[in-house]
Amino acid sequence: MNPPGHPRPARLSPADVLRVGAVGLRARRARVVLSSLGIALGIATMVAVVGLSTSSRADLMSRLDRLGTNLLTAEAGKDPLGKEVKLPKNAVAMVERVGPVRQATATANVDARIRRSAAVPEERAAGVTTQAARTDLLEALGTRVERGAWLDRGRERLPVTVLGRIAAQRLGVTAPGEKIMMGDRYVVVVGILAPVELVPTLDRVALVGFPAAERYFGFDGHPTTVFERSADAAVDDVRAVLARTVNPGQEGTVTVSRPSDALAAKAATDKGLTALMLGLGAVALLVGGVGVANTMVISVIERRAEIGLRRAIGATRGHIRLQFLTESLLLTALGGAAGAGIGALATYGFSLAQGWTPVVPPWSLAGGLAATLVIGVLAGLYPATRAARLRPAVALSTG
Repeated sequence: MNPPGHPRPARLSPADVLRVGAVGLRARRARVVLSSLGIALGIATMVAVVGLSTSSRADLMSRLDRLGTNLLTAEAGKDPLGKEVKLPKNAVAMVERVGPVRQATATANVDARIRRSAAVPEERAAGVTTQAARTDLLEALGTRVERGAWLDRGRERLPVTVLGRIAAQRLGVTAPGEKIMMGDRYVVVVGILAPVELVPTLDRVALVGFPAAERYFGFDGHPTTVFERSADAAVDDVRAVLARTVNPGQEGTVTVSRPSDALAAKAATDKGLTALMLGLGAVALLVGGVGVANTMVISVIERRAEIGLRRAIGATRGHIRLQFLTESLLLTALGGAAGAGIGALATYGFSLAQGWTPVVPPWSLAGGLAATLVIGVLAGLYPATRAARLRPAVALSTG
């Protein structure tokens, strides 16, 4: 019950609260923009980091699904004396006899220096190595020829080569039909590979057929690396027996690996980087919150006369506190909404430039806006409480 002669304090509707809270923002627009800028940058950073990380991982998972995770490689190493070990010539045939194996192929190192022409000294080779390849290599690796043709049953016996993309760039070869020097013999480039995502080392080599390598370059026929694909469920089982299958009795000299593990490790690395960038975004958001609090404190000092007048005509401390708290929330909400929009646009722009499918998780936008509201409450609580404690007479006399 209110005592006689004391009217019940007026209640403010939500619309009235928003209108009163927006008064200070409309009167100081330049300050509002500058104060909300820190909040916008923090939220934009966090939304963009989450969006780009999610888009990158989605693209990586799509690539893994397309390339497959069931490819294993068995590569010859060195014996305890440091001598290079040669895999048996029938290593591929032995791998194909393993039950779950669906496909097996191989490449081999060939001792033939690559030069653009005979005019280039041998010591100034282009950094491109020669390897022999079987005709089924492309199918096993899930890659393709970008320009020209592959080594089919006819070409694998001829002095022709297919270049990896980087090898072609280093040699200055732009189209099939050009000639390069392999060892002391000219060979014709019949094709240029698209990037080999699972085995990027092949981007830097010149490939010839096994029969051509034996006939023209003194190759002894022993493979260096065996590739195999098996059923997904049997990858671990095949991995356990692959080394002793390709080189019985010397399995310790064979290195078995799964190329897709490198892509999976990249995804794990991206997660760590995302956490770091989110931390930086949180720091920017905190700095923005401090800026909002500072702006609100200055606003209270500058508007003491307004506060005193409102108190004198009947506004309660609760009304004053709610007014400045609402003003702080509106200020951070404006920054948060702008930051969320900027972050989403940055994600879409960069993702499309990289050829990814843009993904902006809805929870990142909702979380960013929720964070701005929390910052708004924390930043506005002290200034609002300070404004509410001002006595009307003191506020009017010092305003």
